[in-house]
Amino acid sequence: MDISHLAYFLGASILLTIAPGPDNVFVVTQGISRGRKAAVLTAIGMCSGISVHTTAAALGISAIFYSSAVAFSVVKFAGAAYLLFLAWKTIREHREIDLHGNGRQLSGFALFKRGFIMNVLNPKVALFFLAFLPQFVSPGSGNVALEMIILGLIFMAQGMIIFITIGLLSGAIGNYFLKKPIVSRIFSWLTAGIFATLGIRLALAQK
Repeated sequence: MDISHLAYFLGASILLTIAPGPDNVFVVTQGISRGRKAAVLTAIGMCSGISVHTTAAALGISAIFYSSAVAFSVVKFAGAAYLLFLAWKTIREHREIDLHGNGRQLSGFALFKRGFIMNVLNPKVALFFLAFLPQFVSPGSGNVALEMIILGLIFMAQGMIIFITIGLLSGAIGNYFLKKPIVSRIFSWLTAGIFATLGIRLALAQK
């Protein structure tokens, strides 16, 4: 793979990452509702999930989602259910804060896991990498799977930089809002609504 080809891949990856979408919204809502640390850890978890999709695409596993409606639907509904679960948890956690004055803070691992699972349980992401990565692989390289994994790691690295930046910016706003109970309550309900909307959207998604 030559430098110009790699530069083209990196440019396309950056444009796709900064384009408004569910992942950006997910990180922003975490930053506004929980603060900078939560947004960054969630972003790292979400980007780490790319390694699963990249490996699956390289090994041809993602093709199963493309060819099997049942497999696609199972993962799709699992992801939708998880997002709806997050919506419910967001409301419940804020009620605990209202009743007791403080809520159970999520650990760093819990925040990382939240982003990771959200990404992995989205079959449309798997199909995206299955369609996107092969366009930049050299058929005559002799090791297509390895090239796809390397490209996936590059995509993950640039995505992590961009999403962490988004997380830091939204988290700065969130840290300010968290000091204002009324505003914090509004954003908790807004976050729950966004999770629910993303879940419903995923449940209705087609290949």
